[in-house]
Amino acid sequence: IMVSKVIRNSYNMHENYLTINSGTSDGIEPDMGVINSSGIVGIVNTSSKNYSTVISVLNIKSRINAKIKKSSHFGSLVWNAKSTGYVQLIDVPRLAAVRKGDTVVTGGQSVIFPENINIGTIAKIYTDNQTNYYTLDIKLFNDMTSLGHVYILKSRDRQEIKELEKTIPSE
Repeated sequence: IMVSKVIRNSYNMHENYLTINSGTSDGIEPDMGVINSSGIVGIVNTSSKNYSTVISVLNIKSRINAKIKKSSHFGSLVWNAKSTGYVQLIDVPRLAAVRKGDTVVTGGQSVIFPENINIGTIAKIYTDNQTNYYTLDIKLFNDMTSLGHVYILKSRDRQEIKELEKTIPSE
C-alpha cells in the first residue's frame, strides 16, 4: 500500500478524474485500486514519473465488481452522473435479499481491488420488470468532493493472474 495526496479532483462532470502526486517512480501503474479510510475512490488510469490520473468512481465509464456484504450477491458498480453522493449497483439478481441500509463492498472478482473494501449502503431499490435484476442506489461512505490522502493498492498476484488468464483459449 502506498500513500498519495490528491492534488486535483473533479466531480461535476460525467467523466471525473483525480490527479495524485505519485507516479511510476513510486511504483504506481495503471489499473491499481485507489481507496481511503472510508472506502473506494477509483482506479489508476495513467502515470507519469511523479503523478497519476485516477478514474473516479464518479465517472460514467467506471465499472467495478461489487457485492452485497451479507448475501455475497454480485453486481457491477456504475455511476449515472446524477449525484456525487450516490453510485449504482446494477445486475444484482432479483433473488438476492436486499434491504435499505445493507452494506456494499468490493467483490474481489478482479485483480484491482481486494475483497470487502467498503463502498456504501443501499439507499434505494429499483426493480426492473423487464429483467430479473435490481438496480440499487448506493450511498457512498466517501465524500468524493473532499479527498485528501489516498492509498494505492498493489496486488502482489496481479501479474501472475494476468499471465495465467492469457492461457485461457478464447472462442
